[in-house]
Amino acid sequence: MFDITQDNTGLVTIIPNGEGVVAYDVYFGDTNTAPARVAAGASIQHTYAEGLYDVKLVGYNATGKTTEATQKLTVSFKAPEDVEVTAAIDAGNNFKVNVSAKANYETLFKVYFGDVADEVPQSFLEGETVSHVYASVGTYTVKVVALSGGVATTESTTTVTIVDPVLLPLTFESTTLVYNISNFDGGATTIVANPKSGGINTSTKVGKMVKGAGQPWGGSVLKLSENIDFSVNKIFRMKVYSPRVGAKVLLKVENAADGSISHEKEVATTKANEWEDLAFDYSGVATDKVYNNVVLIFDNGTMGDGSANFTWLFDDIRLTNNLPSTALTLPVTFDDPAFSYQTIDFGNNATEDADDPTNAGNKVKKTTKANGAETWAGTTIGTANGFASAIPFTASATKMSIRVYSPAAGIPIRLKVESHSDGTKSVETETNTTLANAWETLVFDFSNNVSGTPALNLSTAYDKASIFFDFGQSGNGKVFYWDDVKFVSGAASSVNPPLDFESGTLNYAFTDFDGGAVSIIANPQANGINTSGKVGKMVKGTGQPWGGSYLTLDNVLDFSTKKTFKMKVFSPRVGAKVLLKVENKTDGSISFEKEVSTTKANEWEILTFDYSAIDASKSYQKIILIFDLGTVGDGSANYTWLFDDITPN
Repeated sequence: MFDITQDNTGLVTIIPNGEGVVAYDVYFGDTNTAPARVAAGASIQHTYAEGLYDVKLVGYNATGKTTEATQKLTVSFKAPEDVEVTAAIDAGNNFKVNVSAKANYETLFKVYFGDVADEVPQSFLEGETVSHVYASVGTYTVKVVALSGGVATTESTTTVTIVDPVLLPLTFESTTLVYNISNFDGGATTIVANPKSGGINTSTKVGKMVKGAGQPWGGSVLKLSENIDFSVNKIFRMKVYSPRVGAKVLLKVENAADGSISHEKEVATTKANEWEDLAFDYSGVATDKVYNNVVLIFDNGTMGDGSANFTWLFDDIRLTNNLPSTALTLPVTFDDPAFSYQTIDFGNNATEDADDPTNAGNKVKKTTKANGAETWAGTTIGTANGFASAIPFTASATKMSIRVYSPAAGIPIRLKVESHSDGTKSVETETNTTLANAWETLVFDFSNNVSGTPALNLSTAYDKASIFFDFGQSGNGKVFYWDDVKFVSGAASSVNPPLDFESGTLNYAFTDFDGGAVSIIANPQANGINTSGKVGKMVKGTGQPWGGSYLTLDNVLDFSTKKTFKMKVFSPRVGAKVLLKVENKTDGSISFEKEVSTTKANEWEILTFDYSAIDASKSYQKIILIFDLGTVGDGSANYTWLFDDITPN
């Protein structure tokens, strides 16, 4: 570093600096050619005439090794001219500014960053960059003073604005960020210390939404500092802590200047008083539009009252390409609220989630073959990667079935299966609807392929399916509902999962113990998500708190890939505990179990049992069911459950 007295004497102080240096030789670069020795930490003065000099340092370490450096020195008695200052916000730190400068006739610069009183300036030379980190957001005046050997100096000022941009992901953890939140029509969002730290969310701060009196659509707008980039990622994920199951959560993006430019997706919570990670599929968003606001509305359509029942926590709003699960397994029922049942439309088809037009409790898909849609317009079931495993066609099992609600009889419906990795390996078959405005189960036999298309080849792994409504006809707005995409395996030949209890020939030989009693009966509650013909019935009577029943399977369970069980349950009350256990056929010490609680009363729901921690190297051939473990039953309706469709996933 150089310093110069501003008295036209040309007296320059030279301050060497280096790492590991114990002494310097300073070559002044003028007529005085002999170097001066300067100890580390010391400085030396030298008087120069006006001019431009190359000052050379030779640094010595303790062993005598040397390193050289040369710095240009300008000595002038004129005021510096043509001062140019660059002050840029650092690319890696929004609170850091990097300053450099250049001028004519200057010896050095001093910079004032403008954020403290009685500031001591920082010196730097032309060609150097000095940095400063501000403590808070704001607009600051950066002043750079150029000095020469004369009395006169030249100043240059510029302003820098320190902002902490609100960007995705929104974690609410920043101590400096100012979240620009606008509440409307009864919605009220604040950033609070996480009152429910645990489970999947142990962060320090979260968003809190209280929906009070106002309008049914009351909510909040979170304004971002940059446009949302949907070019790659199109799945929003958000952690939510809900006071109840089934609360609707709408996440909408819109243009800050034009609210008509927007896209939204609504999902329902599946857990109460527990954090869960919701997924909002934005695969249909128009990527050529500009979106820079995030809008949140909880329970859209219902007026809030400001109570705990209308208070939600939310956190970690981020844009990804990851859904909770993307690989479908047959049968596909569209009933699991924790699963994202994706579809891919082509040829101007339009498919969306919908309620069964005859039963609002049953979730289905709704496909509209829009006006002008192609004759071959269709919909792929799931993603482009197809099902999690190949459809298990055999020489005697060549069929699939789909329940369809058609606007008219006699409409051709085509089903195509193919290899997701090679679309030329495919089979197409077709059948006609026979009912109008009513549900029917259409069966598609792939041993009877459409003329001109490839025949079924049992050596091919068909793992992708697409459905074509009113095939061969241009779209005219017809609407179709569809549900329950299944592989038709024929009559069951063994007692193994999936257990649907529909076989008229198999003996589902449950063994009851200590007060549990299972029977297979005609479904007395054929509604909602379960309209099957037969179900299991468990009555827990007096005996032991662990009373239950077990079923010995014909084959050992395979947990090499599938480590989740799902089971439909009709419970007399919310909060009833359901334990599903698997056990070795002869050694009860080899077992694994998982217990979950019902969230609905007098209504079918799907319970999920996470077996990801099971030791798959062991042998399990029994399924054991215990309801309300720890409580002795009394055989009443309050201790009677229905169950069905025990399925590994």
